[in-house]
Amino acid sequence: MLWVALLIRSKPSTPPPDDKLRGLTMYALQFSPRTAIVEDSVVVELEASVTLFGGRRALRDRIVAEVAELGVASLAWAPTSLAALAFARAGKENGVRGALASLLDQLPMDTLSAVRPHATTLSQLGCRTLGDVRKLPRGGISRRFDKALLTAMDQAYGLRPEAHVWIEAPETFRERLELMSRVDSAPALLFGARRLLLLLCGWLAARHSGITAFTLRWVHDAMRPRGSNAGGEVTIRTAAPMRDVEHLCRLLAENLAKVELQAPAGDLELEAVEVHALEEVSKSLLPDVAQQGESLTLTLERIAARLGAEKVLRPVVVEDHRPEWQTHWQPAPQSLPKKRARRSRFPEPSFILAKPLRLAMRGDKPLYQGVLELRIGPHRVEGGWWHRLRDGDNEATAIVVRDYWVAQSPLGAVLWVFQERLARDDSAWFLHGSFS
Repeated sequence: MLWVALLIRSKPSTPPPDDKLRGLTMYALQFSPRTAIVEDSVVVELEASVTLFGGRRALRDRIVAEVAELGVASLAWAPTSLAALAFARAGKENGVRGALASLLDQLPMDTLSAVRPHATTLSQLGCRTLGDVRKLPRGGISRRFDKALLTAMDQAYGLRPEAHVWIEAPETFRERLELMSRVDSAPALLFGARRLLLLLCGWLAARHSGITAFTLRWVHDAMRPRGSNAGGEVTIRTAAPMRDVEHLCRLLAENLAKVELQAPAGDLELEAVEVHALEEVSKSLLPDVAQQGESLTLTLERIAARLGAEKVLRPVVVEDHRPEWQTHWQPAPQSLPKKRARRSRFPEPSFILAKPLRLAMRGDKPLYQGVLELRIGPHRVEGGWWHRLRDGDNEATAIVVRDYWVAQSPLGAVLWVFQERLARDDSAWFLHGSFS
């Protein structure tokens, strides 16, 4: 598992307001639906999203670059959410480089909230770090302190599962922001508005939507001149649904340049006015024939011409008794062979291993997830005297003599196993494939 904890910047001993935490969840939802509020932070489980966002390094760099504008004081990564929160409080970002237990043991006790109520007693016992607390007898901890301490320690160290209430993206978006100081000119509103736009685009991504219109409102200072309005607003429209932060900021900047504030402004509000489902662009390397009107064959020929024929291969099924050589790979532009592969009446698996796996034995029974039960077989496969394999200066024939069986494991998996008849140990069994 991979968790990130986003710790909100706040005054010492003062929890951040709920609206800041809720707003930060709108941003985090674009990365994973497994987003939750834990104490004074937002935690996100990202293991399933790493590949989608270009790998751990690319995802980390993007989040670090963007959350600084959202009031995040620190962030950290770890295999559990409580561990990530503890690392964030300690100012240590990386909690995944090394063994979790040894890294957590070095952190101060107060990085885990459940330890804080007992900090005085634990200090008198000589504890200074989480590792010191973990060394205490578990029975003594459970009798002397409340259950929350032992539970939180186990959850942080990954010894007990964590439970979270996941945040769901609301149906509508309307967020407010109090500026750090009063703003006299409309273009200066863009600094705070960009923060709201980051939240908006995160909310749009979570809902797989784009926006064609949004409204930015501002509230004038209470000591405004007589006759001035309580506030103002500007509505931005786009030609097509989108959620690009930079583009929306540029559009907003162009419009704010034409606005003159009647009084200093202190509060902002951003509302999504027109939201539409956004048709996602396919990430496939292959073309959409219906949209582009180009067949797959022509596309492969064009790619092979650019990259070289040896870079674009396609599988070709050929007639061969031996499973390892029933599929050949050849340059895609070459024509397919005329002959077709022989079809066997014996069941053949959906997937085969690149190299057969030798199985452990219990007596004369093969083991895989337990003792295998042989269902169908044997089916003998022989051949290969004509096939020469060359490895440097050595040459050998690829002869196989195998008896294949369809077997079932105690867990219900249907497998393809065999014995070799010409091997020195003809009692050995091998796993060669599985049925979907």
